[in-house]
Amino acid sequence: MFLHGWGACKECFYYQTAYFCRYYRVIAFDFPNFGKSGAAPAAWGVGEYAAFTSRLLRARGVCGARLCAHSFGGRVALKLLAEEPDLFSKALLTGCAGVPPRRGLRYKCRVRAYRIAKKLAPRFAERNFGSEEYKKLSPVMRESYKKIVNEDLTPCLARIRVPVLYVFGDKDTATPPYMAEILYKNTPQAGLVWLVGTHFCFSEQPAAFNAAAREFFR
Repeated sequence: MFLHGWGACKECFYYQTAYFCRYYRVIAFDFPNFGKSGAAPAAWGVGEYAAFTSRLLRARGVCGARLCAHSFGGRVALKLLAEEPDLFSKALLTGCAGVPPRRGLRYKCRVRAYRIAKKLAPRFAERNFGSEEYKKLSPVMRESYKKIVNEDLTPCLARIRVPVLYVFGDKDTATPPYMAEILYKNTPQAGLVWLVGTHFCFSEQPAAFNAAAREFFR
């Protein structure tokens, strides 16, 4: 089972689905609002995406699957692993998001400035604050994005009861090494593998990634 990251689609796992279909029945889909899927009916948070994924799998009789998830897909995975333990037997999470980033004084000042600007000049605030990724989103997706990135999923970790392998790129700046260490240290049955690469090490180093995943899932 493959869960893609934010702004991506199921095809991002091309090297993995092509490899693992030799050994397993493979399921990969586009989350609502991404790829070829339709729009969600509202601004979804992680919980709504997790519920959608659960319904999709249970409708197909999937239980005890091996899971591979990237980034935002990892957020959804953490929620499901904690709340619906029968869905997956093992989980490999690469570039997994869900750990709150470390914020400095500069960031806190910018957030305060944004809140003031939003009250006084909403259009100016929307044009001049936020990442480039955020600015390109539709109004509904902006609300969804805020819900998702502001949810701390570390409380889920202690409730995970299946083996988890975290695979991170050593040059990942989206989910940097300290996040990987937090995930690893707070998940009961966890392993951590470092690959040379960025947030997308699974596509940059497909042979090494697939070998680690194959050994873990075996």
